[in-house]
Amino acid sequence: MHAKELFDLTGKVAIVTGGGRGLGEQIAKGFAESGAHVVVCSRKLEPCQQVSEQLKKLGVDSLAFKCDVTKREDIQEVVDQTVAHFGRIDILVNNSGATWGAPVEEMPLEAWQKVFSVNVTGTFLMSQIAGKVMLEQGAGKIINIASVAGLKGSDPELMDTIGYNSSKGAVLTFTKDLAVKWGPRGIHVNAIAPGFFPTKMSKVLMEEGEDSFLKGTPLRKFGGDDDLKGAAIFLSSKASDHITGDVVIIDGGSHAM
Repeated sequence: MHAKELFDLTGKVAIVTGGGRGLGEQIAKGFAESGAHVVVCSRKLEPCQQVSEQLKKLGVDSLAFKCDVTKREDIQEVVDQTVAHFGRIDILVNNSGATWGAPVEEMPLEAWQKVFSVNVTGTFLMSQIAGKVMLEQGAGKIINIASVAGLKGSDPELMDTIGYNSSKGAVLTFTKDLAVKWGPRGIHVNAIAPGFFPTKMSKVLMEEGEDSFLKGTPLRKFGGDDDLKGAAIFLSSKASDHITGDVVIIDGGSHAM
C-alpha cells in the first residue's frame, strides 16, 4: 500500500465528543480534511452545528448533536442517529472534558465527582455504547484524549487540579485495559496526551502561568491549531493498524523534563 493511502480516511465515519470547539474542533477538521464523515457533539448544540457546517464545505458529510456524555440516553441517541445515517462507526474520539481548580484540602466532593463523571465515566459510556457497534463490525478505532497532567504531579502554584490530573490518569489506564480486552475483537484503543493548548478550558491557567509553563517546555511554545491533527489521523488510519494500548504525548517535550 502506498504511504499516502495509509493515512487516507476517505469514507470513514468518526464521532468526536466535545467537537464544537478547542481540541475537538481541531481533530474534527483534520478528519474531514482526510476524507472522513464527521459527527460532532457536545453539551451545547450551536457550536457543533457551526463546526458541522464548516466540515461540509470540505466535501464530507457531517452531523451535529447535543450530548451530555454523562447521560447514557444522550449517547445512545448520538450513536443510533449516526448508524441510521451512515450505517457504521469507524472512529470514536473521546474528547469531552471538565476541570476544577482548588487546593486538595478544599476540593468539594461534588467538584471531584463532576470532573470524574465527565472525564472518566463519560469516556467509559461513550466507548461502551459506540463500541458495541464497532464490535458488531469487527473493527474500529477509539482515541481517548487524556493529558500530560495524567502522567505526573503538578506544582499547585501553577495547576492545583487534583481531580483533573487523577481523572486523566484514569483515562490512560482505561485506554490500556480496554485495548487488551477488545484488541482480539478488532478494536484499537489508544490515547493522546496533549500538553498546553489555548482552549477555553485552559486559557486562564495558561495566561497566569505562561512564563513558567514555557520555561518547562523544551520547544518553548504552546500547542497550535494543527498540532493534534496528525496524531489523530495517524491513530485513526491504517498507518496505526499494529498499534493499540499506547499513548501519543503532544506537549512540546514538557514530559521529558
